[in-house]
Amino acid sequence: MRHIRRLFSVLVVVLLAGCASLEPRPDLPVQTAVPEGQGSRLDELIAPAEAAHPGESGFRLVREGPEAFAIRARSAKIAARSLDVQTYIWNNDGTGMALAYRLLEAADRGVKVRLLVDDMDARSKNYGFAALDAHPNISVRMFNPFQSRAGALTFMFEAMGSFSRINRRMHNKTWIADNRIAIVGGRNLGDEYFGASDAVNFVDLDFAMVGPIVREASASFDKYWNSPLAYPMDVLAPKDVSPAALQALRDKVKAYVPTESQQRFADGLRQDEEVQRLVAGDWPMQWSAKFRFISDDPLKALGQGGGVAGSQVLTLLGPVVKSSRKNLSILSPYFVPGKAGTKTFVDTAKTGSDVRILTNSLAANDVAAVYGGYSEWREPLLKGGVKLYELKPLPGSVVKSSFFGSSGASLHTKALTVDGSIVFVGSYNLDPRSTSLNCEQGVFVDNPVIAAQLEKLFAEESSGDRAWQVTLQDGDLRWSDGKNTFDSAPEASFGRKFQAWAARVLPVSSQL
Repeated sequence: MRHIRRLFSVLVVVLLAGCASLEPRPDLPVQTAVPEGQGSRLDELIAPAEAAHPGESGFRLVREGPEAFAIRARSAKIAARSLDVQTYIWNNDGTGMALAYRLLEAADRGVKVRLLVDDMDARSKNYGFAALDAHPNISVRMFNPFQSRAGALTFMFEAMGSFSRINRRMHNKTWIADNRIAIVGGRNLGDEYFGASDAVNFVDLDFAMVGPIVREASASFDKYWNSPLAYPMDVLAPKDVSPAALQALRDKVKAYVPTESQQRFADGLRQDEEVQRLVAGDWPMQWSAKFRFISDDPLKALGQGGGVAGSQVLTLLGPVVKSSRKNLSILSPYFVPGKAGTKTFVDTAKTGSDVRILTNSLAANDVAAVYGGYSEWREPLLKGGVKLYELKPLPGSVVKSSFFGSSGASLHTKALTVDGSIVFVGSYNLDPRSTSLNCEQGVFVDNPVIAAQLEKLFAEESSGDRAWQVTLQDGDLRWSDGKNTFDSAPEASFGRKFQAWAARVLPVSSQL
């Protein structure tokens, strides 16, 4: 009863307060990426390869977490001109702190650093981002920020009072060094995304890219950086942008003592052959003249922008999916296809294409509501000839679950391959939120070698050791890994099943 009264009191205050509003951002001069040049270590490593492949770009699938961390840390360490970083989440854990240290090191050398972070998660780390902004060579902006900068109660008031705006987020992830190399994909910045966590470690994927595609990524970054929704930290929290805050951050980073697990991660980096090749400057790539970087208009966060429901990504992705005649393999952690998406996949399967989809099982999913939204379309997909696989929880992992989401799911990769040639890797989930609410991005490339690599990844992750295949037998759902068969979502607690059921029957599908 005490909790009910408290909730009622909060609702009354919110109603009395009215809708919180964000003050318009001051007019700022347009800033663009520092162009590629000559003379830096990255120039020496990459320019000759670009010259040998005119009109082409080089791509490398980055699957393993330690390699994904190493390529970011190494590129920051040898950058000479610029670092542009765009992310949805930046954790203040071991790997997050290590990357912050790399940015500070680079800025101390004179490298111009621009950091653009979505404010949903960053608001709770306001002081650290403000401290970074105090460095003369680091500029930090928050995308679609909260007006209030601290306090759980003010956070809730503003979120409820400005829900239609706050509900729209920037989900993009980009890391660009010297306008020579870019890393783009599904990874946020933190231990669980780089294989350094003792709890959840995600199955994730990036593209490391060189060539003209990097300049396309830089143009997208500039578009978001100059958006009226990208607020400088010295506008949002001017008192926190101070030399004292910067020094405190330096002391915190330098005094950071790795835990045992993070020390094991550091040791693993030194022993990993692929990581050591990266450190030595050996970054093998697959080259293609057929590529495209696509990102939503940042004004999508205001309910504007063209394309399907404002999604420039889906506008391109839809026809690519429909073009499949041989095979279509999709990895999407949060998969809620809806009526239109289900029809597209079923129609594609009817053309003779082998349509396979891997998503999170209820036991592996941190957002049970999303699984509930997906479950509504499972039977129509199976009846239409689509093959479904659900990833098991990672061995030894602890996947926290809540109705609204918490620590993350086992699968975090957002990728697909079409007919053994076309590959897409990005931040876009096949769900209503990515389509209509969040700003997203991704990369298309036509290359059979990369497609084969992604197909191999799909085969490994959908095998019986890693996933259950979902089928219909006599009209009933079955989950099987080749050894055991279940007639309901395996290894999922009653609480998870209840949450998924509630999401299926409640009118929340547009938010999933």
